[in-house]
Amino acid sequence: MDFRFTPEQEQFREHVRAFIRDEVPPEMIAEIQAAADGSASEAGREFKRLLGQKGLLGISWPEEYGGGGKPLLYQFILTEELGYHGLPYGGLSLTSVGPTLFRAGTEEQRQQYLGGILSGEYEFALGYSEPSAGTDLGSLQTRAVADGDDYVINGQKIYTSAAHYSTHIWLAARTDANEPKHRGVSLMIVPLDSPGITIRPLWTMGDGRTNEVFFEDVRIPRDNLVGEENRGFYVVAMALDYERAAVAPISPLQRSLDELSRFTRDTSRNGAPLAEDPVVRRKLAELAVEVDVLRLFSYRNAWMIENELVPTKEASIAKVWSSELAQRMSAVALEIMGPRGQLKGGSKWAYLQGRFERMYRQTPLMRFGAGTNEIQRNIIAQRGLGLPR
Repeated sequence: MDFRFTPEQEQFREHVRAFIRDEVPPEMIAEIQAAADGSASEAGREFKRLLGQKGLLGISWPEEYGGGGKPLLYQFILTEELGYHGLPYGGLSLTSVGPTLFRAGTEEQRQQYLGGILSGEYEFALGYSEPSAGTDLGSLQTRAVADGDDYVINGQKIYTSAAHYSTHIWLAARTDANEPKHRGVSLMIVPLDSPGITIRPLWTMGDGRTNEVFFEDVRIPRDNLVGEENRGFYVVAMALDYERAAVAPISPLQRSLDELSRFTRDTSRNGAPLAEDPVVRRKLAELAVEVDVLRLFSYRNAWMIENELVPTKEASIAKVWSSELAQRMSAVALEIMGPRGQLKGGSKWAYLQGRFERMYRQTPLMRFGAGTNEIQRNIIAQRGLGLPR
């Protein structure tokens, strides 16, 4: 593959930068950056509506579904520039659910949901994990029983991020208890305003919110089934590959490294800037190399998806590297900053408004979100290295 961008792509990058600079109010950026989950904040939702008005949402989606018809690398450039400023794009509705509907959904489903995703009318939460089925989705127990033209759903999901502000849930449920565990699962779309759904908050150590979702005799049309009945595990696997490719952020980590580097230049200890300490310089250099490694991993994933390939081991590699790099970077930052680095934002003594303290608390979620890193290593070993189960 060619890692260079074309002149047209670089021109688009400048267009995005000008949009952020000239059309996004600084107050909106500050509010989004200050929120534990910028996408869920009112400013975050307003910003996504602004992206839609400017024709930037779904820029790489097919034109017949309201997209821009551009190659996927344009979406990659857009998210790279937005991420550097802590601005949300469109979440997994755009980067996971939409691409999966292109490949596995019916034409009626594509017509019904894709336009709503692009306009911001529809937002999807992912209904995979359960109290007894997190890493092993084949063990899920939520049931969807056929009843005439409907399915009737009963069960519970956990760690369902975005459920409190989404319109639909992308739900994995068991439709045949007699099939082998990976064969009896189906994937379906469930409106979250359906009678019988209860959503309860779960607060994380990183200040963010996820949720428990309970289903009690929830009835949906059988037309909401995505793909074949009892073959939903493979639809979920495809969606997870897209999700892992999307959750390997380069630009937020680049921004964090840039801020840490400026901090070491502007902060003195024992009469000299921290940046002149050889130990500090070595640690920053190592982080810079690791960010560039992630950039190349991410470019490869974007290139594969653009060429209608589904990254599997490649997405897992990028996901493991990015989530563990975030942990390493925040740990290095707190080590360089010393005790004051452990102060939360809001304290007048906190360095950089407590950015790295919060980042340190958020990194555990990154390591098990979209599939634990242990499972990702199994995927890399089996699909990438050809090792046995």
